[in-house]
Amino acid sequence: MGKFSKLGFILATLGSSIGLGHIWRFPYMVGHNGGSAFVLLYLVLTLSLGIAMLLVEMLIGNLGKKDVVSNYQILDPKRKKYYPFTSFFILGGPLILSFYAVVLGWVLYYLFVVTFDLPKDLEQAKMQFSML
Repeated sequence: MGKFSKLGFILATLGSSIGLGHIWRFPYMVGHNGGSAFVLLYLVLTLSLGIAMLLVEMLIGNLGKKDVVSNYQILDPKRKKYYPFTSFFILGGPLILSFYAVVLGWVLYYLFVVTFDLPKDLEQAKMQFSML
């Protein structure tokens, strides 16, 4: 296994924690829930809960030095019947990637429509962009 940089780790952590949903939905949530008061509360809760969960996950992985299933076996050896279900965590990555593939398709369609098929008037624009 190669050597990983701190910057690569930080970028991977940010990418998995922020996600596309937060970036697209955040302006709507701010406008709908009160502006700056919502932003302040959102940042406090996200940082306090997110940092705590990230630290726990990193500690389990770092101290266990094994995969997800093996670390759960070390943490709770009494519940052996539930160990096969921990393999479902591995399915999370492909499921998330399939979601991003659909979103990328929407983005490419939108870029194609905006680039090559611009509407000539307001009515045509409403009709064209109502399908997106």
